[in-house]
Amino acid sequence: MQKGSRIGIVGCSNGQTKEYKEKIEYLIDTITNEVGLEPVISDYIYETDSYFSGDAKDKADALMNFYKDKEIKAIFDISGGDIANEVLEYLDYDIIRDNPKIFYGYSDLTTVINAIYAKTGNVSGLYQIRNLIYKDSEQQIKNFKNTIIDDGNALTDIEYYFIQEGYMEGTVIGGNIRCFLKLAGTEYMPDFKGKILLLEGLNSTSQQVATYLCQLRQMGAFEKINGILLGTFTRLDADIFVPSVEELVQKYAGRDIPVARTMDIGHGTDAKCILIGKHMEFR
Repeated sequence: MQKGSRIGIVGCSNGQTKEYKEKIEYLIDTITNEVGLEPVISDYIYETDSYFSGDAKDKADALMNFYKDKEIKAIFDISGGDIANEVLEYLDYDIIRDNPKIFYGYSDLTTVINAIYAKTGNVSGLYQIRNLIYKDSEQQIKNFKNTIIDDGNALTDIEYYFIQEGYMEGTVIGGNIRCFLKLAGTEYMPDFKGKILLLEGLNSTSQQVATYLCQLRQMGAFEKINGILLGTFTRLDADIFVPSVEELVQKYAGRDIPVARTMDIGHGTDAKCILIGKHMEFR
């Protein structure tokens, strides 16, 4: 990608409220004038019926149109919420596989990102482009331009430390823990074997994280993966819940599996990007 390239802007999860329109317009202006890219906007961004911005198929078709358009170099989802998984059955994964432009989104878009990897092997980015206009915008714009336009790694270069063990490698899957588990029992859940499982969260309590980790254990995930990378858990980290997310992981995943922690991936306005579907090494 280079300056002047066209990017698609979609919303596969909850629609944006009309009250948020001014900020979306500011985002579009920032992408155009500060970053130097040309955003092309889906027709299904804003709420039209409660929290829906359109039917699931309409939103999926809008996304597929960007995959088919050779002038669109990457696709960024600006939504989040609860309903992104409704588009999965309407996506054409053969077309996505044959047009491996990167899809970026976070939170509820964990469902779409992991489905794309499971069905096509394509890499996607766990990242929210709206961070370009929030309180860390100056650094975000700098990192974004360095990585997306100039082929650097400022946006994807994350710091981490090990909680147990000291080495792990594998293809990264996962994202928001609550949303990732929506894929359980479906054809859209990636195979866990040999993977690095990334887990992060927003509003989850320690009790909720315990149930999510218990479910992953009962699915056999911890017996198959090569390690766990913990991102931020916004509410737990801020309110100092007991037990901590690290203690919960040790309880449900055991003490023999490699576990690392990064504060660079999650829902923070300073969050960086991690590529889901990319083979990575942590040491």
